[in-house]
Amino acid sequence: MIPSIFNDVIGPVMRGPSSSHSAAAVRIGLIARALMNGEISRVTAGFDRSGSLATTHTSQGSDMGLSGGLLGFGVADERLPDYANQLRRAGIEIEYVIDDYQDPHPNTYRLSLRNAQERHTLRAVSTGGGMLEVIDIDGCQVSLQGDRHLLLVYFAGGGGRLAKAVQALRPDAQLTVQTGKARSYILLKSHTPLDRSLAASLTRHESVLCVRIIPPVLPVATPVSVNIPFANCRQMLAFNRDKQMDLGELALAYESARGAISRQEVRDKMTGIIQTIRKSIRTGLRGTDYRDRILGCQSVSFRNHLASGRLMDLGALNTAILYVTALMEVKSALGVIVAAPTAGSCGGLPGTLLGAADAMNLDDTKVVNAFLAAGLVGIFIAGSATFAAEVGGCQAECGSGSGMAAAGLVELLGGTPEQALTAAAMALQNSFGMTCDPVANRVEAPCLGKNLMAAGNAFATANVALAGYDAVIPLDETISAMDAVGKSLPATLRCTGLGGLSTTPTSRKIEQQLQDRL
Repeated sequence: MIPSIFNDVIGPVMRGPSSSHSAAAVRIGLIARALMNGEISRVTAGFDRSGSLATTHTSQGSDMGLSGGLLGFGVADERLPDYANQLRRAGIEIEYVIDDYQDPHPNTYRLSLRNAQERHTLRAVSTGGGMLEVIDIDGCQVSLQGDRHLLLVYFAGGGGRLAKAVQALRPDAQLTVQTGKARSYILLKSHTPLDRSLAASLTRHESVLCVRIIPPVLPVATPVSVNIPFANCRQMLAFNRDKQMDLGELALAYESARGAISRQEVRDKMTGIIQTIRKSIRTGLRGTDYRDRILGCQSVSFRNHLASGRLMDLGALNTAILYVTALMEVKSALGVIVAAPTAGSCGGLPGTLLGAADAMNLDDTKVVNAFLAAGLVGIFIAGSATFAAEVGGCQAECGSGSGMAAAGLVELLGGTPEQALTAAAMALQNSFGMTCDPVANRVEAPCLGKNLMAAGNAFATANVALAGYDAVIPLDETISAMDAVGKSLPATLRCTGLGGLSTTPTSRKIEQQLQDRL
């Protein structure tokens, strides 16, 4: 899997509360819906007793997301909060089963899907930040990330001649034959859309049982052949030795090659994302309200105190604090936000960069370059570590967001790529060991505080990097060490609701109060 800035790092544009729970679940549900050709009557969703989903699938939005995907809703659909009523109207029943499946990944979905005519099974994992991997379809092991157009041709008997016929129809696509105990199918992966007439022509073949087309669920499709200019910091610096590009320009070069899209399209995509974030901030500062949350609207109070001069003068950091809080409140109210790199860390990076830019009256071109630079640091993290708190603790979310924001600030202020990487390395080093222990299993406390800490950390490390401080350990090595630290954290401190603040008496009391309120 070659990460993309818009697939893996800055995005999706989604509704809260959690990207690894709600956004990824929507995408898994959409794939499952396509597998059933849109006709679903009953679903059984199995979660491992020792994983994250067993205790958080309701409170962090997995139920909502999976239901929305099965209904055909997107990750930002306004109907998602009303999923229970929508399921009843569609006649879809979902049963959740918690059992000892011994799944190695804590975010594993085991789906059994049926209608009056057929049944299918699908197993998938949420890998962090809204990303996913389908690892099994109908008992056949696969590795699908939702970044390509898929064609499944189920057949009876030998599939050799049929496979040749399918490949002849789309010689540009990748083809494999998946053989299982109960079912076998030909799997075709394409970078470009698959014509419905192709599926119709295949159904006339005597050995074909049925054909399914599964569209991609990620915004940037992956070409059959991907040639990226670099994959880590060391390679990037070598690539840039005779070019002297800034980090934003290097990000443009990477993402353009990764997605086989123009550099202007990359800039346009990032511009659109920034516009969405600004809209979310405005929504937050108007005040938000939602029944199933711990914290009320606090950003409006901060803005009023700031305007009246009753707070310490922290300069741009105060603007960032205001924006971070507003974004987190919109997320907790199931409003539209951008996961950057996750929903749980949706405030730190965007709030920091836009807070700094607005406080210094910087133009939009610099802001786009800063977000691209931050996204490129996220690429290096995604390639060697994880954004999933269920795997690496909150250092994987707010820690990563802080490192990315630090690099973006350096870019915003005209620093060099080397200075940006130094700032990112220092910010990550300061975040090692951060646990994920949300109170009452809601992504609010201590999540807001950790997003605010990510912002302050980013400001400090960006400034000292610009002043020539030494990170000592380079970013590539820091990312590898961060990954090792995260995986060594006890599972109880990795978003399971079984350790830290989530097990305190007050947390349990709040959880009960929220349940009673609903």
